[in-house]
Amino acid sequence: MKTQKNISKVLLYTLLIAGVICSIGPFYWMVIGASHTSGEIFKVPPNFLPGSELWTNLKNLDESIGILKVLGNSLTITLIYTALALMICSASGYAFAKFKFKGRDAIFFVLLLAIMIPYHVTLIPLFKMMAALGWINTYQAVILPNLAYPFAIFLMRQNMKALPDSLLEAARVDGAGEFKIFFTIVLPTMKPSLAAVAIFLFMFQWNNFLWPLVILNEQDMYTLPVALSSLIGLSKVDYGQLMMGTAISTLPIMIFFLLLQRQFISGMLGSSVKE
Repeated sequence: MKTQKNISKVLLYTLLIAGVICSIGPFYWMVIGASHTSGEIFKVPPNFLPGSELWTNLKNLDESIGILKVLGNSLTITLIYTALALMICSASGYAFAKFKFKGRDAIFFVLLLAIMIPYHVTLIPLFKMMAALGWINTYQAVILPNLAYPFAIFLMRQNMKALPDSLLEAARVDGAGEFKIFFTIVLPTMKPSLAAVAIFLFMFQWNNFLWPLVILNEQDMYTLPVALSSLIGLSKVDYGQLMMGTAISTLPIMIFFLLLQRQFISGMLGSSVKE
């Protein structure tokens, strides 16, 4: 029995170590590649130790796309989008969870269907709307179209259904208005869910590539994913620069997730509550 247990433990730890290597390996190679030239990256056998071209790649990347400018563009757009979308999605989720109105279930069903619509289908109608408003090559055209993010509304609705109705009724009896109830009772109670949704929204907008590529036509306005795509030429690609840009682009997401990690886990567990 002890032998079988030991074998099982060895197999388990072997699988876990293999999983860790598969998960961390690409990130490690991305960071290592940022310190090598293109020739060194494709060298056989590969060199898994840090190289000497880190600052050269960073300098070349800045000269190619203006890394600080596009990084600032992405951070500005993403933070504004996350704050606005979080407020809209939480208010919508609260309305679907705690208010009874005609057509509520039908509207929510349409919202769920919207999750299944491919994003590419909406590009042409959205572009025509932005052109009619004169918003081509503007940040509001990047931020506004996806503020009511269907999955975020669904997630907030599922979490808010677990909020006791008696708590809300007690606040109404004490004379609190709906806005006061929402901002002083509902939102503070939903902090874990808000953190989880904030991470989803932040990642969605930070990684958003296709829509900014379509709507923005000046390099000074580019977000980081769009700017990085311009590094891929028809005949030559500097993979050292590309690795450096990719490594930089992952840092804000990692920092944002680590800051809200505990709340994210609690929020995801809360979303599993059923009616």
